[in-house]
Amino acid sequence: MRIGIGRDIHKLVFGRDLILGGVKIDYEKGLLGNSDADVLVHSVIDSILGAIGEKNIGYHFPDTDKKYKDISSLYLLKNVCEKFILKKYKIINFDTVIIAEKPKLNVFLDEMKKNIANFLDIDYSLIGIKATTNEGLGEIGHGNAIEAISICLLEEICEG
Repeated sequence: MRIGIGRDIHKLVFGRDLILGGVKIDYEKGLLGNSDADVLVHSVIDSILGAIGEKNIGYHFPDTDKKYKDISSLYLLKNVCEKFILKKYKIINFDTVIIAEKPKLNVFLDEMKKNIANFLDIDYSLIGIKATTNEGLGEIGHGNAIEAISICLLEEICEG
């Protein structure tokens, strides 16, 4: 068994779409980043990379590389999925949390789970996604950022 943890945070700004878990959410601000800045998927990617002993998302998909400009983070996740399959691991489960003061996210969580499960080609039930606030504290609490944290458990595939 291998465990990995991932964390990502991006600033909320006007003039960008808000994408979380591959879901476009109708909101006045979006997350600033080179890709779609999907903090949930980025944290999932980093948890997988950590579990297989790889460097972080910024190493594999640098924000200085124009081919990743505005790309859906779900496609980056698909690429990372291929890495852990090559290393002969399978996903046991994920647990994730999104920290955002606004917008309220509970109505979108099932769709996020379906998107991630689809791109990882795993059962929907293997993914936990929760949303919480920062109780008005810090940049997240003031509505200036959204953060996500993920934990991934992988198991080595035994052949034979």
